[in-house]
Amino acid sequence: ALFVCFSSISAVWGGHSQGHYAAANAFLDALMARRRADGLAGVAVNFGPVADVGMAADQETGDWLRKRGLRLVPAPLALDGLEALAAAGTPGMVAGVDWKVFKTLMESQRPRPLLESIQVDEEPAAAAGSGSGTESRLVRDLAAAAGDARRGLLLDAALEILADVLRLSPGEIDPRAGFFELGVDSLMAVEFRNRLEKALGCRLPATLVMDQPNLEAAADYILQDVLQLADKQGERVVIVAGADEPVAVIGLSCRFPGAPDAEAFWRLLDEGLDATCEIPPDRWDVDALYDPDPDASGTMYTRRGGFVSDVDRFDARFFGISPREALSMDPQHRFLLEQSWLALENAGLAPDRLAGSRAGVFVGITAPDYASLLRDYAEEIDPYFVTGNSPNSAAGRIAYLLGLEGPAVALDTACSSSLVAVHQAILNLRSGDADLALAGGVNLILDPAGMVATSRARMLAPDGRCKTFDAAADGYGRGEGCGVVVLKRLSDAERDGDRILAVIKGSAVNQDGRSSGLTVPNGPSQERVIREALARAEVTPADVDYLEAHGTGTSLGDPIEVQAAAAALGEGHDAEHPLLIGSVKTNVGHLEAAAGMASLIKVVLSLRHGRLPRHLHVKEPSPHIPWAELP
Repeated sequence: ALFVCFSSISAVWGGHSQGHYAAANAFLDALMARRRADGLAGVAVNFGPVADVGMAADQETGDWLRKRGLRLVPAPLALDGLEALAAAGTPGMVAGVDWKVFKTLMESQRPRPLLESIQVDEEPAAAAGSGSGTESRLVRDLAAAAGDARRGLLLDAALEILADVLRLSPGEIDPRAGFFELGVDSLMAVEFRNRLEKALGCRLPATLVMDQPNLEAAADYILQDVLQLADKQGERVVIVAGADEPVAVIGLSCRFPGAPDAEAFWRLLDEGLDATCEIPPDRWDVDALYDPDPDASGTMYTRRGGFVSDVDRFDARFFGISPREALSMDPQHRFLLEQSWLALENAGLAPDRLAGSRAGVFVGITAPDYASLLRDYAEEIDPYFVTGNSPNSAAGRIAYLLGLEGPAVALDTACSSSLVAVHQAILNLRSGDADLALAGGVNLILDPAGMVATSRARMLAPDGRCKTFDAAADGYGRGEGCGVVVLKRLSDAERDGDRILAVIKGSAVNQDGRSSGLTVPNGPSQERVIREALARAEVTPADVDYLEAHGTGTSLGDPIEVQAAAAALGEGHDAEHPLLIGSVKTNVGHLEAAAGMASLIKVVLSLRHGRLPRHLHVKEPSPHIPWAELP
């Protein structure tokens, strides 16, 4: 006559941290439904928490549930419900629910079709400061406080409530830390909002914690938009500069082969050092993959390149990143974070004080090596894999951690990536979409697959060096590193008293279109892009003293580049007034996505020191370049 099962409300609407439990009970409910469909007795009664007995018997769990809208049902009443449903042979639920709290929590992040039909009578919101008793005391105190003290008063009150919700002491909470970084989940978010709403006596949006990044921002929003006790911030004025507004380099930072910082990089350049080395043993077993025969399959015919040390070192705690997340984060992202912070400090800016500013982030990044390593060696792929290895996250993470609200863009245009990032930064500064810009590039060689592939394509120099413009040029040496510059409109930099390291007057980008091959450089296209940059900068070829060349060091690419440069820049130059030419690749190798950044920083440092570093590895000028015919 009876077949009654004791199930759970977790099967009805889920439960916080109860995925397996909810699934098991839902299976039980379905089994009873199957019995009834077969004409047999079967009822599953879904119980909520019961007072004094069972899973919610301890005080702490009971309090936790009450805050989330679940009331404990006295045991006799729960048994009455069981008896009624069992007698009726009808499946049902026995639970005490504060629907106003519970429904708000459940619907805070997404719609819940199950709860749509439940109507909750809303209590009329009290006008700010008009209530009586303890509920409005905070608002009265805020209204009476001096303007500067109001924010502190509200922050203290909100901090105390948040600390209680998180079961921490107020001193353990940084009001500038993100809510979800502090451990606030969606249930806590609504609980915090409800308690703060009660303390203020006025309505707050259920999405307060989702809309505001941290406690300080929430306090500013409440004072300004809810209580109207602060002057409303005006809309930002977008400053549209002229299309030819010069852009100032006001800060820089880098980490390149043989040079952990910009000062060391200049010393390396100035002393004419070759920073290439044998592939470090912490990357892969070089002996197992090396074969001098370029036709050997699955091997590399070079043992050298430009490498940086300690790529596995990262101060995750400094950036508020957990060890687990840091492990799944591409070291290229870590490098960009570090160098962006250092570049801002070099510019005399406090990185943690730029939150809310219209600052943009533009980075060149291409190599996905770390994702391959994680797939091959990690015990499991965790949720951090996506954000840790997506190129777009390389820019987005910098903007997120620093609170920057300008554009955040990751670019992959192969070896030109970091210079295209600079070009995009300049365009955004001139259009007013950004008032400050971080532009950079990064490249790390972590997986041997790239070395094997470029060896098979015969692109690499066997000795791992770029012998640019020399007769011995036989391919390029791969290199790695990271560089970042801080850019600002020149007029703004002068107004703000910034130290101006260099000025960019013009930039241009183009593409070869359909040239003689996908990877073959095109001379006329290079000539056109140089002429366009000169025109935008209002600079004549005779004004140019030095050209920092791409200079990969190949018998085909070098002649194409030199002849294009001569055609675009030769006018006004002769033996008495030569155009000097060189390439940083002869020092550190070809840094691929970061190559342009190494070149740009080299030129900025050269301007600062008033001299040009020596171009290396030229013993006999390339016979493929018609030197005698060039101006």
